[in-house]
Amino acid sequence: MTLGSGGSSVVVPRNFRLLEELERGEKGIGDGTVSYGMDDGDDIYMRSWTGTIIGPHNSVHEGRIYQLKLFCDKDYPEKPPSVRFHSRINMTCVNHETGAVESKKFGILANWQREYTMEDILTQLKKEMAAPHNRKLVQPPEGTYF
Repeated sequence: MTLGSGGSSVVVPRNFRLLEELERGEKGIGDGTVSYGMDDGDDIYMRSWTGTIIGPHNSVHEGRIYQLKLFCDKDYPEKPPSVRFHSRINMTCVNHETGAVESKKFGILANWQREYTMEDILTQLKKEMAAPHNRKLVQPPEGTYF
């Protein structure tokens, strides 16, 4: 996020940006089917996060709750966080061995922009679950993890 008018702009520092995201994540987002927060409240670098997605209607994911791990390295938000499903899932952009979301196969990570947020990633993953190429894929048993 940049602030300013005219030709000047100020880049919001990483920790302010992450505090802003934390506040949004704690308040709940949109329809409540996507949420996120910090793994460890004592992590002053705010690196390790947990995300939750409730599977979209009219898909094999409906009613399932998926847990994810997001890791914001020191380069965030200049570079995207690493994203990995903790809950087992079968999707075209997720590595079947590790649960990692493969950035080359997932548009928002492949075309990352500084303005994007963890909320954007989670809502895009939910949309991806409902996409024609993912919504009917056979899924691993519920409650299994990578």
